[in-house]
Amino acid sequence: MTTLGTQKAHRPRTVGILGGMGPAAGADFVRLFVRACTEHMQALQIPVTDQAFPEHWLAQVPVPDRSSALGLPGAGGHQPLEPMLQAMGRLAALGSTAVAVACNTAHAWHADLQERFPQLEVLHVAREVAETLARRGVKEVGLLATEGTYRAGLYDKAMGELGLRCHVPEVNEQKQLMDGIYLGVKKGDMAYAQGCFSAVAEALARRHGLTTLILGCTEIPLALPEVPGMPELTLLDPAELLAQALAQRAYADTAAAN
Repeated sequence: MTTLGTQKAHRPRTVGILGGMGPAAGADFVRLFVRACTEHMQALQIPVTDQAFPEHWLAQVPVPDRSSALGLPGAGGHQPLEPMLQAMGRLAALGSTAVAVACNTAHAWHADLQERFPQLEVLHVAREVAETLARRGVKEVGLLATEGTYRAGLYDKAMGELGLRCHVPEVNEQKQLMDGIYLGVKKGDMAYAQGCFSAVAEALARRHGLTTLILGCTEIPLALPEVPGMPELTLLDPAELLAQALAQRAYADTAAAN
């Protein structure tokens, strides 16, 4: 087969990333996606070249705070759905066949996004995580997330459907996580954020005897690569699993051909 023919056979699908929630998390998701594509090409024995990566579009748009919106129902400019729908429309117009939303809490509006754009596959981060944990045989986990994610019950529902148990921090610890996100990561103070996150992670893990924690906010992994003094604790980054799932969709045709 000619080089041109090989490139054509390996041409992946166009995919999209809905980011901006916050911008640092969206930008980091692109890094995770590129790494996932590299690993996917290696697994499929595709030569890793610049031209072999899929066309992918990042929509970094200003989106109202998701946790605040869930705490204050009703129509208005504080709701994030309309900006997300507008961004989805742009990704669809650019030829995306699947879209990953680089924000856990934003998945509270997953059904609305999928219903409005049935021609796209809108991946669901909590389902990807639950399926991964089930395959690994993990029965109980702890969840570090935003108040909005807890309120929406995104992970509780996805875990419960597969018979898994999800433990959450106490109310004061949830506030500490929010401080780490808003006063730490979003303001560039990673040391403060790490202190908040690690304290809650340690307390949650010890309280329930857990060995796995889900970092259920795309900004938590930016400041918490590990929990000090707990090397046995596995920290699962949903963004990594979502990036891997998006890479799988991008190379679906190639995988089928092989």
